[in-house]
Amino acid sequence: MTVFHFCFDLNWFGWLKQDFYEDPFWTLQRTAIVSLFLFCAGLGQAVAVEQGQSWQRFWKRWGQVAACAALVSIGSYFMFPRSFIYFGVLHGIAVMLIVVRATAGWGRWLWLSGALAIAMKWIAAWAIAGDPSLDFLNARAWNWLGLVSRKPITEDYVPLIPWLGVMWWGMAAGQWLLATKRKMLEMDLPRATAPLSWLGRWSLTWYMLHQPVMIGALMALKELR
Repeated sequence: MTVFHFCFDLNWFGWLKQDFYEDPFWTLQRTAIVSLFLFCAGLGQAVAVEQGQSWQRFWKRWGQVAACAALVSIGSYFMFPRSFIYFGVLHGIAVMLIVVRATAGWGRWLWLSGALAIAMKWIAAWAIAGDPSLDFLNARAWNWLGLVSRKPITEDYVPLIPWLGVMWWGMAAGQWLLATKRKMLEMDLPRATAPLSWLGRWSLTWYMLHQPVMIGALMALKELR
């Protein structure tokens, strides 16, 4: 993610010439990164539920994610007023966390629910194409649901459909691992992975700080040139 964003920043400053919006080399990377985000978030919720995390603690963490999502919207508005982020990955995670936590007891049905959520991306596009009266779903007031036939103009877009399906699969996989492969989850990690473990514990902080730091550094470099 950090490398991807650094390349995006270089492109934004004019030091690269890449199409981050259409070129599969970049769009597929973004899909993989977001998928990993949401799958891991689902895994984390499985562990939290298994450990008996209270709703009070859940809402405290949720509030941090929601506040960071609001900051992303504000910051992106100043940088990209015409394509600011109004429902990006943190906005999506904030909503999906509530849904996934509320459906934690679905068990194996989480796999099917995830598959249906992902399939709805194409079903919705087909339905809108066949019935123009459904085109209102493409409007900003509704497109956060993901039942759209065209992607809105925004720098980051992670709607419920299809991405809720990925988080549901993460929850399902986490519950399966806890039930059948618990020892694998509880084993000690090699010391060499300590930096990655640190990043995992402070993932939200890293997510919020890495872009301002990189953009600030590139702006300073540009001024010095």
